[in-house]
Amino acid sequence: MTDKIDFKKTLDSYRAPRGGFRIVDVPDMQYLMIDGHGDPNTSPAYTEALESLYPVAYKLKFASRRELDRDYVVPPLEGLWWAEDMDAFTVARDKSRWDWTMMLMAPDWIEEDLFRSAVEQAGAKTRPRRLDDVRLETLSEGRSVQTLHIGSFDDEGPVLEQMHERFIPESGYTLNGKHHEIYFSDFRKVAPEKLRTVLRQPVVASPQR
Repeated sequence: MTDKIDFKKTLDSYRAPRGGFRIVDVPDMQYLMIDGHGDPNTSPAYTEALESLYPVAYKLKFASRRELDRDYVVPPLEGLWWAEDMDAFTVARDKSRWDWTMMLMAPDWIEEDLFRSAVEQAGAKTRPRRLDDVRLETLSEGRSVQTLHIGSFDDEGPVLEQMHERFIPESGYTLNGKHHEIYFSDFRKVAPEKLRTVLRQPVVASPQR
């Protein structure tokens, strides 16, 4: 049996400074994904999404260990967030207007047939409501800006405003793609003021540069 890989410790793209911003080139990565809309605190769709995502992730991990002799820690939950008017996300924080894709990273050695098998196993007994909506897909972000936010999700607004309105344009970039969050803390077990979240925004060079 090979050593168990913890991607939180090995992937450079999971590293971000607290109180500052880092420009990082994120490699293409594949994820288990599921989409939804609405306030994650109150929307049944959000709860159903996680209840469908995690069983597949763990079946996939066990299959990788058993069939490929490659073991790993299930990576942290991640999410892409956006709204038709992004002020609803960065300023007003009107969560009822948010769209999202929740994700769990799958190692690059995981292929479609193993994923399909994991989905079947996850639904063998009590079938999660949105199991059929889980997909395996590659995300290409490339050059990105990110920071480590410690504190409540509701306190992210000023950090995102600084990132979007100051650091990114002053560094010669414009926004490109969806706001990305990586959750290093379990919000069910950790006090809001101690939550550790990587905030990421893909960017491209400004046209004038």
